[in-house]
Amino acid sequence: MIQTKQLSIALLTITAAISPFAQAIDLDAGDYDTAPAGTTAGLLYLQHAERGSLYSGSDKVAGHNELDSNIGIARLVHYTDIGGILTLPQILLPFGQLKAKDDASGLGKASGFGDAILAIPTWLVNDTVNHTYFAIAPYLYLPTGSYDRNKALNLGENRYKGTLQVAYSTRLTPDIAWDVAGDVTVYGDNSDAVGGTLKQDLGYQVQTNARYFLSPKADLRAGISYADAGETKQNGIKSDATTQSKFWLGSAFWVAPKTQFILTYGRDIKVENGFKEDNRLNFRLLQIF
Repeated sequence: MIQTKQLSIALLTITAAISPFAQAIDLDAGDYDTAPAGTTAGLLYLQHAERGSLYSGSDKVAGHNELDSNIGIARLVHYTDIGGILTLPQILLPFGQLKAKDDASGLGKASGFGDAILAIPTWLVNDTVNHTYFAIAPYLYLPTGSYDRNKALNLGENRYKGTLQVAYSTRLTPDIAWDVAGDVTVYGDNSDAVGGTLKQDLGYQVQTNARYFLSPKADLRAGISYADAGETKQNGIKSDATTQSKFWLGSAFWVAPKTQFILTYGRDIKVENGFKEDNRLNFRLLQIF
């Protein structure tokens, strides 16, 4: 079983495992390509991830510490023009299940809803002719998710969070698109955490994606990111931040004029102070109404 110190590390870093939007905003390639004002779309994200090791710093914790997750996110977006500037008000509702196994089984399992997220990306550059875009996007996380202070695993965090993301996207050639983004996350306090109020320093992430267009309806894509979730603090004791480097690759298909599928596979390259993902499978369905 995980020893007390190691269990503490796991509890402070478990948030990073519950969803693509937990510590930072992971992007699908082309997320900042735009649609005309008035367009409404629904998106469904599904992710299955398997983790077979736990790290304290850069050292692997002894034993077989496994954590699996099945996470979904329902997302509704609407493009609108405000004073000549394109914006995208939206709401995201995460849900799913976490299950610890083998030597980490003492962490238990959890299911239910994650924290609701409100966002409104705004495009400062929206050049649809040259496929060049620059946007800023504030995200607000509301403490609405499932949370029980007596459980090691929770999908909700019992705190407010705010993330500001800046993104740039362009075409390098007619067949190759490139995206780059960075974001910073500010955390509220969790005053109902076991062991005292949980505080967390600023977190940040940088990421980049590339797409190669096989046709107007299909592409191949790949991306890489680095995230630092920020140091945590309880009762005056600091714990080092979870850091994560990861990659993903996959493809997107427009199977109908208003319906797109994205399928990607990824895994972590390096993790410190947390569980390392051995396999991650993401599926996204986009439906324009």
